Amino acid sequence: MFQARLAEVQRAVDAMLGARLAVRADVPVVHAMRYAVRGGKRLRAFLVMESALLHGIGDMALPAAAAVECLHAYSLVHDDLPAMDDDDLRRGQPTVHVKWDEATAVLAGDALQALAFELCCDASLGPADRRVDLVAALARAAGAEGMVLGQALDIAAETAPEPLGLAEITALQAGKTGALIGFAAGAGAILAGAERGPLAAYAAALGLAFQIADDILDVAGDPARAGKRLGKDRSAGKATFVPLLGLDGARRRARDLVAEAEAALAPYGDKADMLRAAARFAVARDA
Repeated sequence: MFQARLAEVQRAVDAMLGARLAVRADVPVVHAMRYAVRGGKRLRAFLVMESALLHGIGDMALPAAAAVECLHAYSLVHDDLPAMDDDDLRRGQPTVHVKWDEATAVLAGDALQALAFELCCDASLGPADRRVDLVAALARAAGAEGMVLGQALDIAAETAPEPLGLAEITALQAGKTGALIGFAAGAGAILAGAERGPLAAYAAALGLAFQIADDILDVAGDPARAGKRLGKDRSAGKATFVPLLGLDGARRRARDLVAEAEAALAPYGDKADMLRAAARFAVARDA
């Protein structure tokens, strides 16, 4: 059931993004934007849609689901640039700056970020005050208190005189990976004007588990399935969980975090089963 629901969300988000980006076909940056949002698991969009269903909103949240995927795609385009992580492969395809050039990649990322906030303002998402709350939450998750901070700390760690400790890496990844997952899992509650506490706890554990799974894949994954070059984190001196915890320890920690994420959903009962399945998927995936 989880895979079927995830595929349903993928189709819906792809259709919305396709419609929104069906403009100016003669402009390279628009081609680059379409290319950047293509593919991916759509897990963040799934979290938006399921948190919305949890609060009786349903498909109304689709623009917010598309928005978080635009924001995520922008972050990948910029992270892949030579000035950042310097990657030439993403989702099994050349990265945007390789397929086009660095200037086009920067502009495509900028435009996708702008589109994310435009989508969060869509009138179908409900009353204006709820949409303002949604925009503010996405801005916090994306900016210098969230994802950008995490990326900045990640870059700084590459040249730090001493390796980061477990608490420091946990804080770094709470921004780089966890902040956007936190937004996604809480979006339904924001749009419903509901309490976000249980979903925030769920997202905190899920985001960390997701990043540990990524770190494990970088060491032990299959490059053909991952769609990106593996082993780069270690060679670049990236701050990851595997060197600190060991491979088996990292796997145990990821499983413990999944259990924490599932437990946080207790107030929702069986209605949150899809979100529980998403947590299990986050650490069982092979890409």
